[in-house]
Amino acid sequence: MAAAPALAQSTDQDALLPASAATEIADTDDDGAALPGSAAQQSDRDQIVVTGTRIVRPNNRSAAPIITTTARDIAVQGATTIEEVLNRLPQVQPNAEQNYADSDGRQRIKLRSLGFERTLTLIDGMRIGLQNGGDVGLIPNVLVERIDVLSGGASSVYGSDAVSGVVNFILKKNFEGLTVTGNYSLYNHNNRANEVTDAAGRAGFPAASGWTNDGGRMDVSATGGINLLDGAVNITGFVNYRQSGIVPLSARSTSACEVTQPTKDGPLACSLASFVPAGTIIPLSGAQSGQLLVNNPNGNGTFVPLNSAPGTQANPFDDFSFQREFKRINAGGFLTAQLSSDIEFYSSALWYRDRSRNPQINRTLNYQAYGTQPYQVNCNNPFLSSTQAGVLCGAAAGTSALVPLDVRYRFGSLESRYDEYENRGVRVTAGLRGRGFDDAWTYDLSGVYAENTATADLFALPNFANINRALNVVNVNGRPTCQSVVNGTDPACVPFNAFAPFNNDPALNAYISGTDTRTGTSSPRLFQVVGTISGDLGRYGITSPYAEDGVAVAVGTEFRSERFKSAANAAFRASQGGNDARFTQSVKEVNAEVQVPLVQNQSWTDLLQFNAGYRLSEYNRLEDTFDTWKIEGLWAPIADITFRGSYNKAQRAPTVIEADQASNINYTSIGSRNDPCAPQPNPANPSQPLPPAATIEQCRNTGLPDNLYGSAALNCPDNSCTIRNGGFGLMPETAYTKTFGVVLRPRFLPGLTVSVDRFLIDLEDSINFFAANDFLNGCLSTGIDYYCRGIVRNPGTFTLASPAGTTPTTGYIAQGTSNGYESKSHGWDFQGQYALPLGNVGSLDMAFNGTLTTMVGSQDAPNVPPRNCVGYFGPGCGESMVDWSHVLSTTWSSPKRDVSMTVNWRHHGSQTITFNADPVATGIPVNTADRRTTYAEIPAYNYIDLSLAFDIAKRFNLRFSVNNLFDKDPPLLPNARNVLGLLRTNSLMRYDMLGRQLVAGATMKF
Repeated sequence: MAAAPALAQSTDQDALLPASAATEIADTDDDGAALPGSAAQQSDRDQIVVTGTRIVRPNNRSAAPIITTTARDIAVQGATTIEEVLNRLPQVQPNAEQNYADSDGRQRIKLRSLGFERTLTLIDGMRIGLQNGGDVGLIPNVLVERIDVLSGGASSVYGSDAVSGVVNFILKKNFEGLTVTGNYSLYNHNNRANEVTDAAGRAGFPAASGWTNDGGRMDVSATGGINLLDGAVNITGFVNYRQSGIVPLSARSTSACEVTQPTKDGPLACSLASFVPAGTIIPLSGAQSGQLLVNNPNGNGTFVPLNSAPGTQANPFDDFSFQREFKRINAGGFLTAQLSSDIEFYSSALWYRDRSRNPQINRTLNYQAYGTQPYQVNCNNPFLSSTQAGVLCGAAAGTSALVPLDVRYRFGSLESRYDEYENRGVRVTAGLRGRGFDDAWTYDLSGVYAENTATADLFALPNFANINRALNVVNVNGRPTCQSVVNGTDPACVPFNAFAPFNNDPALNAYISGTDTRTGTSSPRLFQVVGTISGDLGRYGITSPYAEDGVAVAVGTEFRSERFKSAANAAFRASQGGNDARFTQSVKEVNAEVQVPLVQNQSWTDLLQFNAGYRLSEYNRLEDTFDTWKIEGLWAPIADITFRGSYNKAQRAPTVIEADQASNINYTSIGSRNDPCAPQPNPANPSQPLPPAATIEQCRNTGLPDNLYGSAALNCPDNSCTIRNGGFGLMPETAYTKTFGVVLRPRFLPGLTVSVDRFLIDLEDSINFFAANDFLNGCLSTGIDYYCRGIVRNPGTFTLASPAGTTPTTGYIAQGTSNGYESKSHGWDFQGQYALPLGNVGSLDMAFNGTLTTMVGSQDAPNVPPRNCVGYFGPGCGESMVDWSHVLSTTWSSPKRDVSMTVNWRHHGSQTITFNADPVATGIPVNTADRRTTYAEIPAYNYIDLSLAFDIAKRFNLRFSVNNLFDKDPPLLPNARNVLGLLRTNSLMRYDMLGRQLVAGATMKF
């Protein structure tokens, strides 16, 4: 993964390209597009765009570290999705939203493990869309010229959300001719025996073994452009198609089942389902009420205990996917028109549609999925053997009496159901830019309209009434027939023999399967207008006496209109809950930047420069305006060494959804607990209530006078106090981010660039969701306002209840979105590039990008210690950052650069389970009884990737890549989902899940 550590996108191209190639291809990339800062690009407007500033000047330099991924890096990797490209960066918390089985398919970026919502994503310096619904899958890989990742806050330049950093996608434009690019990849993996296959064998589950080739993915693009009117107008268009084949968990031996450790440090076992193909029957009356029984797999008409023998077990996750099926179409175009020598019109349109689906087990549902009423079966049901009738009905066996039961039947050989997702969107930009006012000023007025719709079509739930009717079966002339057919209430009923193993009757399945697909949609929309004027005051003599360049300034204004809509049909609401909603928010901002070169090219200092920026923001959903700012500096005592540093106040305003949740008292509910300061109900003897659950000292913390402690008057109706949702006055999150470092470009080693940067991101007033019990328990135990603000007693009576049907202003426990405490992310970034000419042998180019993370974590409240999760995984930390991660890429190119070979080394440091953390040193709450001696560590991981590329007559490029060359299996983590709270079965997102990947690609230019 190439990095540009020196001076961002400066005019010194040896920071971006091998020195051996500087004279040959310095002005274009592999596909002929102008490189940032090159003569080819500057010839149009003599300007370059640097991520992190709105100031436009030819020799712009960044005082904040920027990691750059180029089109060449993407081509070498052979990635199909953008998130695969970014997952290799040590600065990014890896994720797999496109492939993860439980995701809706939207791809988002999470820098520094601080959350998606704190990473601002841009396309050509403008927002990709609304933060709530952005999807970088809008961007086809082949269209990316480079990806800039700016570490640390940048809110003074770009506004809210740029807390952990900015990811800016610079797209290729101004094509001439036609280019067709295609990639095809698949996984070539050896399924080896391991602890999971051993556990699967004990459970009677199959496990993949030997070599397999699967997971085929295709990515095909066509891009064409034409210049008109002697090059004054360029029209460029593209179309891109991507698809991916499914790879189920069962296709890998490491996930033959989801493994657990039933006893600490004991042998592994497979997670077992309560739905099995033989049919699980749970009596709800009689001597065996509540027992989980299974129809004997031998078909003899008896019940046996669940999981007691082969055939009575099932894998609950064997339909989950490592890689989902998806089909994605992207299309769009670009228009630039030079209206005059000083005015250019530019516009772009991007459209995409992504469809993916997740298989779901075809089964009935337990009755609790519908409510509290159980299923019922008649005791003279001809499908019941005498033994089964005796278990379920007792003395009523053989009669028409109905008895309650639960039926958990899995239709094993029938086709799975699917949850289907569609994401589609459009993003349109247009603007005018140019020069004016004695050529000292540039202006840029641009607008963005971005809207996307995410639709989830969840499989129709089996119909409760149909299942109940299908279980009520009588004998009609020797033929089992639904009672509803006999009495005419449902002539279509199909009898359900739930008491024989392996019933896979498709007619029955069609009858009980619901027809009402559960459909929910969300539609975020952003409208943004940005106007910027950038000027070089040196034209007016405002220049330091020791500098060559004058003071540069930029002033701008921005307006954003944000809207989020969600809607669903009745079937979706019945199972998923929620309400249709429409949220809006508008933002007005002004900002200013200044760059002051103090010293340039002097014998005693090569460069000394000061930068500053300021932004004032007004959100209509917030009470007050707020400001952000930055202070930056560059100092190069000699040309070989540059020191740089920046200090930012960055903020994240509440999203349009969060703002509504916090400001509106959207609903009031009845809680599940009584006032802990009141007498507590005594189920054993209702006339003798128990003492209060809290002490008198704790109750004082909630504002209760001592004389009311234990008073029956405090009892809430039905022992359930009022919970009020919302009503908080949210403030923006504030992050004070600092970066400082050094860039080394020694003249005695031409082609070498090295940088080391320290980043410190300290977030305050983080926006979080607080449950009612968080406020109540915290207030009782600490008495601090951080928690007690959520406990509001009625004046006079001091109760925690409000009349039903009212909007409570007093007498409630609060819950909802509010400001929390602190989060931090600290570390060091190390980058380097070295271009070594080898004469007649060619050239060697090396790029290094590494991150040493020293702090990632949060302090949830003032009364708990700060938590540092670096190098830990599991409860309290989730999937955190490793302490050290790097990527080292080495490329050999032939003398004519028509052949190249790249070896890429990815390294992830070791990790430890949080149960084994030192609570004093890390702040991670640990119960020493949970410490592990097995599966407690993930060793350091190293992956090697290899790529070959061939240019043929400068018109045809052929590429072959092997990712994870040595086919390393991911680490094994028992209890990943049920105990550790991780997203992946048996492993973490950071690691290659599917083994060796083979990629072949080609590009043709016409």
